[in-house]
Amino acid sequence: TEMLGAAESWGEQNPMLGTRGVRLAALRPGLYEMQVRALLEAALAVRAEGGTPVIEVMIPLTVTRSELARARGWVESAIATTPGAGDLDVLIGTMIETPRAALVAGELAEIADFFSFGTNDLTQLTYGFSRDDVEARLVPEYLAAGILPANPFQTLDPHGVGELVQIAVERGRSHHPALKLGVCGEHGGAPASIEQLVATGVDYV
Repeated sequence: TEMLGAAESWGEQNPMLGTRGVRLAALRPGLYEMQVRALLEAALAVRAEGGTPVIEVMIPLTVTRSELARARGWVESAIATTPGAGDLDVLIGTMIETPRAALVAGELAEIADFFSFGTNDLTQLTYGFSRDDVEARLVPEYLAAGILPANPFQTLDPHGVGELVQIAVERGRSHHPALKLGVCGEHGGAPASIEQLVATGVDYV
């Protein structure tokens, strides 16, 4: 009963916009340090076997510079307190998943070693579409009516989502010229979308 009550206390009206990503870590101190410590220990084990692990820790859903700086501090604390981890190659970056993150990408780039564009969520939040609810119901109607030229969850929207990616690339690189840029989303597997994303200046999909 106690465990059920604890689980129910986390119930939300709109989980997609709720306590997930870095927001959950903000409410659960130590969560990211625990996860990063486990990652570091695994990397040290690989290195002990002769491997050369390269670690990229990606903070999801950040929307402000201070939020990302705080999360980076958790990761750096784990590195500092894990014996041997200081010798590992660790990059700390963030997902660009919201329109705000794209618009303030310059500020985020001051804290991040890399960006990964989460185009699935960026599409949902740009359109105001919940993919789980509209893709099977509304999107076919909009396609048939010519309201949408393509399913935005399969083909990157060039005029909204694509432009936000472009803005984030330009603003991020203006503050951090060596910023590594990638894409984590379904669009990274669609040829037309890949062509568009590469044209914006991303390094990999």
